[in-house]
Amino acid sequence: MGREPGATRAVILVEGLSDCRALETLARRRGRDLSSEGVRVVSMGGATNVGRFLERFGPHGLDLRLAGLCDAAEQRHFLRGLERAGLGRGLTRGDMAELGFHVCDRDLEEELIRALGVARVEQVVAEAGELRSFRALQNQPAQRGRSVEQQLRRFMGTRSGRKSRYARLLVDALAPADAPAPLERVLEGV
Repeated sequence: MGREPGATRAVILVEGLSDCRALETLARRRGRDLSSEGVRVVSMGGATNVGRFLERFGPHGLDLRLAGLCDAAEQRHFLRGLERAGLGRGLTRGDMAELGFHVCDRDLEEELIRALGVARVEQVVAEAGELRSFRALQNQPAQRGRSVEQQLRRFMGTRSGRKSRYARLLVDALAPADAPAPLERVLEGV
């Protein structure tokens, strides 16, 4: 018997809304309609909630296919959650990847900045009408000694909703072959 139309068959667990926007945008750019495929991208409101979501959607809950994306600093929460959900013992980052859970080196913003390059990210910021705000941030004493990459990451996190907005804009700005590997791998797994 086949899956009911619109029924959820897989869940991608992510830390926050910016991760959702990035994955949804990349899927759309790849010609995929996650909703019609029965794939939900679920923002958990932080990595520390992963255990609760794994319990709900995993083998002891709805038993859906699982995948996920987290920042490097949050990997330990995902490892612990996956183990508690009965998906392995003594798991490593490689084991996480085999289970469909991938880690952004440092975070999503850094992955996107690296994939696009500073000049292209600044162009996206300019096209979004925020280059003046970014330049003002760069001139703050606390920012002067930082790299432009660090300044861009900080800029994206300074206003509510900015991370999500730039997740979408930066993924839209990527050349087709330049998407960060963790994002590509998560989508390939569902």
